Amino acid sequence: MALGVSPYLERLFDLVTPIRLAELSNPNRPLLQRLASETPGTFQHTLFVATLAEAAARSLACNVELVRAGTLYHDIGKMHDPQSFIENQMGGPNKHDLIDDPWESALIIRKHVTVGLEMARRACLPHALQAFIPEHQGTMLISYFYFEAKKMATTEPDRYSVNESDFRYVGPIPQSRETGIVMLADSCEAALRSLKDATTEEALNMVKKIMRARWQDDQLIDSGLSRADLNLIADVFVQIWQQFHHKRIPYPGASCPIVFPPASSSG
Repeated sequence: MALGVSPYLERLFDLVTPIRLAELSNPNRPLLQRLASETPGTFQHTLFVATLAEAAARSLACNVELVRAGTLYHDIGKMHDPQSFIENQMGGPNKHDLIDDPWESALIIRKHVTVGLEMARRACLPHALQAFIPEHQGTMLISYFYFEAKKMATTEPDRYSVNESDFRYVGPIPQSRETGIVMLADSCEAALRSLKDATTEEALNMVKKIMRARWQDDQLIDSGLSRADLNLIADVFVQIWQQFHHKRIPYPGASCPIVFPPASSSG
């Protein structure tokens, strides 16, 4: 009876038990299936962010199941306009080059948070998971388009005026260690994937630089994460990066052509 009633109680009281989190993390869930098919680049990004965030959460004794589920849904709002996000362009033309308006581009980018929240509510996701959608971006600056707008304002000051708030996400900033970890994993993912021949020290310095920027921008003041936690998270992220980018052993004679023996006449 308890097992039969528990799903209804979980929804009624908005509870996130390990069983419910495991169910919501199932890749066959409708939203996750759509994410994989409609935004394949975002889905791959999500999987790597989840790997980083889970490892960091485990090292800090956080709720790993919550982090895993929250990360899987953190970018579902990108389905509203997949081609506006570079990971889904697959080498094709950049939609924002055609728009040529940093204010409009920033609005499109910010919209993936509000749309994601709407999708999460329609899917009746628990509030604990919905929190990952706005909090993983906090009130961060959409820096590329902000500086593009600054360039235009410098060139034509009478025509353009730049307000920094137009290029920041609306927040809130992370309110838990779990959402703070996902913010850091999301911020470091693309940078880590871009590294190929970097040393461990270079990768660690880059990760710490990104985390320092988030700290100095006051994105983590409500998360409960300390400076010591950030150092530990940076080490974990680099360890995961090393596992994904280990060097392969060159096989002797691999460059030699492979010669197959002729087929026998007997068949």
